Amino acid sequence: MTVRFPAQRESGEIAPELAPATGLVRADQPSARVRLLAEIAILLVMLTWGANVVAVKAVLADVPPILFAFVRFGSAFLVLLAVLKWREGSVGLPRGDILPLLLLGLAGFGLYQDLWATALGRTTASNSALITAATPVSTMLIAAAVGSDTLSRGKVIGAAISLSGAVGVVGATHGFGFTGASAGDLMTFAATLCWACYVAFGAPVLRRHSPLRTATWAIGFGCLGMLPLAGWQLTTFDPSHIHASTIGLFLFCSLLAAAAANVVMFEAVKVLGPTRAMLFQFLVPAFAVVLAALFLGEAIVVGQVVGGAVIVLGIIVARSRLLAARVR
Repeated sequence: MTVRFPAQRESGEIAPELAPATGLVRADQPSARVRLLAEIAILLVMLTWGANVVAVKAVLADVPPILFAFVRFGSAFLVLLAVLKWREGSVGLPRGDILPLLLLGLAGFGLYQDLWATALGRTTASNSALITAATPVSTMLIAAAVGSDTLSRGKVIGAAISLSGAVGVVGATHGFGFTGASAGDLMTFAATLCWACYVAFGAPVLRRHSPLRTATWAIGFGCLGMLPLAGWQLTTFDPSHIHASTIGLFLFCSLLAAAAANVVMFEAVKVLGPTRAMLFQFLVPAFAVVLAALFLGEAIVVGQVVGGAVIVLGIIVARSRLLAARVR
């Protein structure tokens, strides 16, 4: 279930940036091959999360949002717990890390899902994905503020370019202004702040634990944050709405989007750092918009295509080693 990139440091330390004076890679920094594999892994995670937006939107026609989130993340937790025992021989946490991971889980999975899943039932899959494009910018600022990552002009320029692309996509599809904004849109934006805190504050925890252990317990603790609303929604749920397609989408959302993708994401954060890794989240809206058009019939306009290209350009700028070395 967990992915380990070649020559990765066992300490879990986040990869340092380029040596500022020479522009050369420091001796303890992961190789170019390791970083490339990490970025490929993130691309697959972003594709999975883009598809997850569409899958969850389809399921919400039959299942209440928080109940579905609780069941899928609860299932993911049990699977990851078994894998953790198999891979690492134990499942426990040091007493001093229980509270940090509890707070991370409540923010990144509990409160996030309470907001995001509920909001998705009130807005389109495309709109939900486009709003989450603001997440990397929030992550960059929060990670720098708490000292879990560093800012460089290259990262800032790349984030600004990608954010402008995301704004362009929103403007082309939904226009600007608060008069047409739905409660679902506002809830989605609030959810992105929860996820940004989860990634930014979660990076230091990776220095003490593996991504598998961190993701497992963050998801498990996050389920506690979903439990009250899930229990309330269970009282009004009609099981006759469950179909074979619902089960298939549930398995995809639980095992791939919730379990495997989060472990792989934390592995990539160890190699690239939270800011550079989260810049790839700008791709989730692009994937989601295309998949929503294919499977949900949501329209694609020219502005979305142009904005998606700008998003990719921003990621290329932010990950450029040459630019990072020259503009520090």
